[in-house]
Amino acid sequence: MLTRTQPRATALAAALLLSSTLAACGGDSEGAERAEDLSQQKLSWKDCPAPDAAQGGGDAPSPLPGGAAWQCATMKAPLDWSDPEGDTIDIALIRAAAGGDKARRIGSLVFNFGGPGGSGITTLPAFAEEYAKLRTRYDLVSFDPRGVGRSAGVECQDDQELDRYFQQDATPDDASERKQLVKNVKAFNSACEKNSGRTLPHVRTTDAARDMNLMRQVLGDDKLYYFGISYGTELGGVYAHLFPDKVGRAVFDAVVDPTQDAEQSSLGQAKGFQLALDNFAEDCASQEDACPIGDSAKDVKDRIAKLLKDLDERPISGIPPRELTQTAATSGIAQSLYSKDFWPYLTQGLEEAYEGDGRVLMALSDSMNGRNEDGEYSNIQAANVAINCADDKQRYSTEDVEKKLPAFREASPLFGDYLAWGMAGCTDWAVDGQADHPDVAADGAPPILVIGNTGDPATPYEGARKMARALGEDVGVELTYKGQGHGAYDSKDTCVRKNVDAYLLDGTVPKSGTVCP
Repeated sequence: MLTRTQPRATALAAALLLSSTLAACGGDSEGAERAEDLSQQKLSWKDCPAPDAAQGGGDAPSPLPGGAAWQCATMKAPLDWSDPEGDTIDIALIRAAAGGDKARRIGSLVFNFGGPGGSGITTLPAFAEEYAKLRTRYDLVSFDPRGVGRSAGVECQDDQELDRYFQQDATPDDASERKQLVKNVKAFNSACEKNSGRTLPHVRTTDAARDMNLMRQVLGDDKLYYFGISYGTELGGVYAHLFPDKVGRAVFDAVVDPTQDAEQSSLGQAKGFQLALDNFAEDCASQEDACPIGDSAKDVKDRIAKLLKDLDERPISGIPPRELTQTAATSGIAQSLYSKDFWPYLTQGLEEAYEGDGRVLMALSDSMNGRNEDGEYSNIQAANVAINCADDKQRYSTEDVEKKLPAFREASPLFGDYLAWGMAGCTDWAVDGQADHPDVAADGAPPILVIGNTGDPATPYEGARKMARALGEDVGVELTYKGQGHGAYDSKDTCVRKNVDAYLLDGTVPKSGTVCP
């Protein structure tokens, strides 16, 4: 199912798959002493093991160019930050030590790649080459946030149950289908409570922000140097709100709009994905060679709509033994719109689906949902639901969704129903949501670089301006990238890279309102 935001890592997973087919910390003096004790802990860095199933599986990370090895460690953090004297959990960390002149080392640059639910342990090594220049002055560090991967990862349904869950009809057309969707969501949510009930109250973004402040201390930095992508920008904004005097240099890329509630966010995504689909269709129709999936941009979109309507009635062969359903095809199409690099896969997948072969679209859908070739699921979707439901105060009934369907369909004929019904995912969740939207006001923080991509489907461009304003005057510094896909720095645009590198490496803050290219 399409999540509120997705980590940049899902694009990499798709490539691999396709290539082979609120309050401050409280407590008494003893609790304060315990928190102080945790800030003094020493990390034991060792060679990284292979990622486990919850992190996505695969091989241990390969050495960096030049032979430097990745190192992993675990940090103890309170399970409940309001009771730092109580039980602890392990937070999994990974780092690549700075490779330049040690005398010029600034500190650790902490990454969160989004989701929520993405494993930083698997994502940072996969994209390390993108950040090679930053490693000249920083240790590159990432982590599995609480609830994710090896950090007290949330567990819900098993692999076989998830296969069925992600194949379900997520856009019901009648009372019977609505009843079945509600039943399926309740079964998923009940499994989360049964298997991870102890963890669910403590996976809020405010908890993860407090973990990052502890991480900053344990890593030995006076300030937090930070690079947040997608949901990672929300986490960074919450950190800046809670600890404005501890912010060092921070970059927010592919920015979440912090002023929106869950409904507004989902509606914004519907518009964003529709824009990305429009751009994809226009691009295909404008090629010198004939577009294999339509004679015009309108024809491309009309044929996609017909495919999804047909799949609702009769699925086609997918990756055996599974069939490609309407829901799986929709999530596969959405996955391919996260990066322009994956538009050729979408073209291929659609062309083959029109001939009755749904393998490529299913591979893209599997990537969205964290399923590997062996049929094992990471916990990205379980963590995503758990964190969003713990954060978001709103709860939507089927009646609520039905009232909102016209607005969602107007925003996106293709994705509107899908995203509207996704709002029902927190119904009957075991934990109350914390707030209508995150608080990121960070008066007193230094400048934070906020980057918006005009063609971003998952975190629409307008969110960057909203974030910059919400951070506060003289804090949010806005940079615009006129491009496609989710994020800007990884687009390799030289203007974006130049501005971000100068800021992180030398402290040179670009003029707010800078436009690239």
